[in-house]
Amino acid sequence: MSSLVVRQVDENLKLRLRMRAAKNGRSMEEEVRFILRIALTEDSSKPNLAESIRRRFEPLGGVELELPEREPARELPNMFE
Repeated sequence: MSSLVVRQVDENLKLRLRMRAAKNGRSMEEEVRFILRIALTEDSSKPNLAESIRRRFEPLGGVELELPEREPARELPNMFE
């Protein structure tokens, strides 16, 4: 197993890490290993928000909307006459 040194860690961040580790009953080193393990083993193929919404409502069935026919665009007024 290898070692890793992280320099110039903000004091506030270090304090928050210490508090989080204590809350979880781990040392700061163990907490950092845990955070890294979780962050780097997450499934990178998570669907985006639209895909998540589609998957949630797909079993309910779709809705067919009737789209009105498009009309030709009106002529723009000539502002320089």
